Amino acid sequence: MPELAEVETVARGLRPLEGRRIVSVWFGKTDFIAEPQRLAALLPGTCLASVNRRGKLLLLELQPQAPAVGASGETFWLLIHLGMTGQLVLRDPSQPLAPHTHVRFALDDGRELRYVDVRRFGRMRIATVEELAEIVAPLGADPLEVSEDEFRRRLSASRARVKSILLDQGVLRGLGNIYADESLWWAQIHPLRRGAELSAEELGRLWRSIRNVAREAIRLRGTSVSDYVDANGQPGGYQKRLRVYRRTGRPCRRCWAPIERIVVAGRGSHFCPQCQPARRVRSNRRSSGGRKKRLGS
Repeated sequence: MPELAEVETVARGLRPLEGRRIVSVWFGKTDFIAEPQRLAALLPGTCLASVNRRGKLLLLELQPQAPAVGASGETFWLLIHLGMTGQLVLRDPSQPLAPHTHVRFALDDGRELRYVDVRRFGRMRIATVEELAEIVAPLGADPLEVSEDEFRRRLSASRARVKSILLDQGVLRGLGNIYADESLWWAQIHPLRRGAELSAEELGRLWRSIRNVAREAIRLRGTSVSDYVDANGQPGGYQKRLRVYRRTGRPCRRCWAPIERIVVAGRGSHFCPQCQPARRVRSNRRSSGGRKKRLGS
């Protein structure tokens, strides 16, 4: 699923379209679109004012045509979630339609913005100012914006597994399986450790790792391990830098131990058992020769 880096890359690729006008809209299948008739009625003639990202959501701000005297033309947003296989690409109208092209936005410069989605797990809808506020309100902090102190507070307040916390969009918005695994490897933290049991030093290390991984992934235009491409239809390059994700059984690039895979929060989680040990803590009881108890047992 496209995550923070991929959605940010697509958003940056679409920003040169700011100021362009949508001339017309064409639909194929619409089962992933909320109120497609409303979308078809509102979009033609609107101007793309801005392109932004909130977590894994693309936010396209649209301004209606100049309203008639006495009428109001309120700004609204087109929200797009790419789901697992969604692509939003710029194309010349003469280029053949890719299979599973479900939406085409004709622009006033002659190009088309096309939405392609093999599995149709993506989502698309129109939102007013009030609706947008309600949609983004439950989202947590952006990993690239959250301070180290706030990051520590959010994670240390939870007894959940750290991998589960990183995937919780109400804690940090935008992180997914790829960058959670990669960040935990760089921070040398086992995915089953609990947030409340991590030291301040470990939390600081994880905060820095997440930011570094996300920035590098954005610089390389995302990770293409399946269907993801940027707004120009080009694959990303971060898959060449992956340390643990989808590398089960292959040697760790730090210590050469075989990468292992477990399931955390229903997601396959990849880690190095030597670099990311499941820490043990000494029991409070002085007995049995000072045996240690595994975290989370």
